Amino acid sequence: MKEKDGMKISRRDFLAGVALAGAAGTSAGCDKKPQPESRPEERAGPQSNKIDSNVRSRVVLVRDKRVLDEAGNINPQVLVRMLDDGVQALFGDPQPEIAWARMIRPTDTVGIKSNVWRFIPSPPELEEAIRQRVIKAGVDAQRIAIDDRGVLKNPGFTKATALINVRTLRTHHWSGIGSCIKNYIMFHPQPDVWHTDSCANLAGLWDMPIVKGKTRLNIQVALTPLFHGKGPHHYQASYTWPYKGLLLGEDPVAVDATAVRLLEAKRLEFFGKEQPFSVEPKHVRIAEEKFGLGVADRARIDLHKIGFEDGSLI
Repeated sequence: MKEKDGMKISRRDFLAGVALAGAAGTSAGCDKKPQPESRPEERAGPQSNKIDSNVRSRVVLVRDKRVLDEAGNINPQVLVRMLDDGVQALFGDPQPEIAWARMIRPTDTVGIKSNVWRFIPSPPELEEAIRQRVIKAGVDAQRIAIDDRGVLKNPGFTKATALINVRTLRTHHWSGIGSCIKNYIMFHPQPDVWHTDSCANLAGLWDMPIVKGKTRLNIQVALTPLFHGKGPHHYQASYTWPYKGLLLGEDPVAVDATAVRLLEAKRLEFFGKEQPFSVEPKHVRIAEEKFGLGVADRARIDLHKIGFEDGSLI
């Protein structure tokens, strides 16, 4: 669990009722550090891992003007509907419940991998909505965990059979963008060893047994993305905007490639010219080219958009 667990639980208890109501109404350190198993460059997959050039990936963008009020507060009911609509569209099912049942089995132990960066953390409203959907799919609440930095000590993740990957969209000092791919860095005992070469080999994280083959859904939260930054922990509200969206996909690479595209478009709009990232987010491209984790080629990503188009940028 995250810090201030007691407060978090009470908030989630409150949000649980809201999330369910919304769905019903809308229904659509130590001196000696542990040694890593291997360094990222040693885990780099061979070129034979390339995926077929004919493979395509589907990403869903859901936006709703009402998900944020004028003060930037989240409307939980609207967010729940966005989640359901996105999952339903991603899998092409007539009802969101069918889509969730497709992803999650009642026998699963489910870890919801969040991100706790203090300026733009994963919204607890969304975490709770996901938890409720997993419960509705038949998983006992005791076998569902939500965590970020404590995943290696959390049985809900060390014993997980299914993972749902959630993080907020932002630029990043080491990797160019804070990606769904990078969100699994806390599953390694020495996360900093993955920062070399602009985090080029981050996709190697996804070969670790603790996560390999377990991810059912990736979500880039683009409610108020951060599109520009100046340092490792930089945040400036003027470099965010109320995009009011969620990007969802089974393929983390395709979701991240679409997120890069969105940030590029916003940077062009804001600065009036193409504005390269301070660090190139090349790990997204390398995730396909070297590791075969998913599709980074934008020409092979099918983007399905739901909701209002004004200012969508992509």
